[in-house]
Amino acid sequence: MATLLTVDEARRLILERVTPLPSEPVPLADAAGRVLAEAARAAVDLPAFPSSAMDGFTLRAADAPGRFPVVARIAAGHPAARPLAAGEAMAIATGGVVPEGADAVVPIEVVTEEAGLVEVPSVEPGAHVRPRGGDLRQGDVVVEHGTVLRPTELAALAAAGVAEVACARRPRVAVVTTGSELRRPGEALAPGQIFESNGVMLAAALASAGAAVEAQVSVADDETEHREALERGLEANVLVTSGGVSVGPHDLVRRIEQELGVDEVFWRVAVKPGKPISFGVRGSTLVFGLPGNPVSALVGFEVFVRPALLALQGARDPGPPFQPGVLGSSVRRNAQRDEFLRARVRSDGDGVVLEPLTGQESHMIARAAAADALVLAPRGDGELEAGSRVRYLLLR
Repeated sequence: MATLLTVDEARRLILERVTPLPSEPVPLADAAGRVLAEAARAAVDLPAFPSSAMDGFTLRAADAPGRFPVVARIAAGHPAARPLAAGEAMAIATGGVVPEGADAVVPIEVVTEEAGLVEVPSVEPGAHVRPRGGDLRQGDVVVEHGTVLRPTELAALAAAGVAEVACARRPRVAVVTTGSELRRPGEALAPGQIFESNGVMLAAALASAGAAVEAQVSVADDETEHREALERGLEANVLVTSGGVSVGPHDLVRRIEQELGVDEVFWRVAVKPGKPISFGVRGSTLVFGLPGNPVSALVGFEVFVRPALLALQGARDPGPPFQPGVLGSSVRRNAQRDEFLRARVRSDGDGVVLEPLTGQESHMIARAAAADALVLAPRGDGELEAGSRVRYLLLR
């Protein structure tokens, strides 16, 4: 029997066959979750003018301490009508433009204002003043290429005056679930039938990875239905199938894909759950065959498909983004395969503790719904004891 690929070997073979998609202009308001195809640069200095960091009074630091006439009041968005002269003060709101001639702001809490005069203590030059360009200068890189745009990056780009960014196109993905026993939720079940759950799970997971799901179909164990669905699916950037990749008489996916010109790169990986996963290519189309058991499909997606989708979009680090934690209870290791255990995350004040759930069988998707992490238990003999350091993936 051939030696199974390791998880890392399989992921390397996948990423070697990924060519990032072309870019397209995207309005900033529509760019959440997209991946920058080129660095985004500031359109203005940030801040664009010297501004006050506090509500208070602006003046020349060299004049303080003393009592000064308040000659103007500066609101945010409404600069003073003239420069500040020696011996004067101007009231100023947070974000207001510090006028020419002023070089400091004194917080309102430490001054006394009466009858148009304000008494201020001594103050250092530059106190509570945000200098022009103190965050970045016009033309500086705000966000590097290959970055997945999250709320903080979007806020930085907006503040820097960036209205449009170049992002990789969303991968177009087709999803085909297989099995004559599958019925849609809400339909009546005959004996031996089950509700189909992988399609909706994969579609949601694909969307969370930036993909555009163009087709989602479920087909019976019939050669004609398989061929028609797979042929249509191969027109996408990525085809993801569920079920039909093992060795049973009704497992038709791999054979029909090969007849349709798919070059199978590997079949089966030393991972639990999900050993019978397959991966191939036809031209530039990536073809993933995930097992039919729902948890196996979930693990296969997070460990292999999601990184490929992010790589297609040019992400600098497509992952998967493992994080460190410790086991909350002991688990028995698998001697031949790395295992991903569903677990709950909790904090004990010193770090993340991962509590494996009961019911780790690959069909137990209802149990998996209670999990918010996949814990990697490397292959080996014996147990991983409570307190062992492990790596995990967050399920979001």
